[in-house]
Amino acid sequence: MRRIDLTAADGLRLAAWEFADPPKEQGAEPERATAPGILLLHGLMGRASHWAPTARWLAERHRAIALDQRGHGRSDKPADGPYTREAYVADAAAAVEQLGLAPAVLIGHSMGALTAWQLAAERPDLVRALVICDMRASALGAASQREWEQWFRSWPVPFATLADVRKWFGEDDPRLERPSPARGEFFAEVMAERADGWYPVFSRRQMLTSRETWVHDAHWDYLAQVRCPTLVVRGLDGELGRAEAQEMVRVLPRGQYAEVADAGHLVHYDRPDGWRAAVEPFLDSVLTP
Repeated sequence: MRRIDLTAADGLRLAAWEFADPPKEQGAEPERATAPGILLLHGLMGRASHWAPTARWLAERHRAIALDQRGHGRSDKPADGPYTREAYVADAAAAVEQLGLAPAVLIGHSMGALTAWQLAAERPDLVRALVICDMRASALGAASQREWEQWFRSWPVPFATLADVRKWFGEDDPRLERPSPARGEFFAEVMAERADGWYPVFSRRQMLTSRETWVHDAHWDYLAQVRCPTLVVRGLDGELGRAEAQEMVRVLPRGQYAEVADAGHLVHYDRPDGWRAAVEPFLDSVLTP
């Protein structure tokens, strides 16, 4: 991984991470710069490193870069934001432009998927194709936001050890229907150690603010404006139901559908092989001359 610092339209510093092995031959670096560009956008509470397994196989043939979105990872986390939909979309646009990826394939999970399709609707010149994973287009409503507030309050922070993080999020969290080691690993990766234990690298208050900007609205209009090829991926046990996913495909002018068996919301984390099997053929179809 190689860190690249970017600047958002409002001046915030954003951290992006390029995944690639060092060039094996002299002159290979320019070839990498001209390879098809892929920008990976994580979901709420995530970070760029969550994409590492995906980015490693993408980097064999493409230029794969993951963005730490504002408020997340190593990017700036201003106390007062803004953490609006407009800010997240503008950040993704700045990343595509400053990295020279256009027209890029955007691969987004959850909140990152929403950012991806909104950018594709607003700036079709920047986007070649989309992969959007486990994000609903329907409004989730006020009850959903209240549930998240209660959930955040239930976290036993600070955690004494990373093993405690893995156990709570992978086994003990009351929101879990069954144990999920992958979920435990996901949250272990967004914790940092302080003198008295382990804390999330993000502000839960800021995460609620970010979420507030999309849960009350539906996003079907943006989908209908996306003109590029788009793959809608869901985990069989994820948060995006099959009927809604298939309706999203119908609304998209060039939509396709895929689902990954035995996967929950964290599709690319739960079943990396199934995720690759769903995504790679689509990428081959849109990136092959």
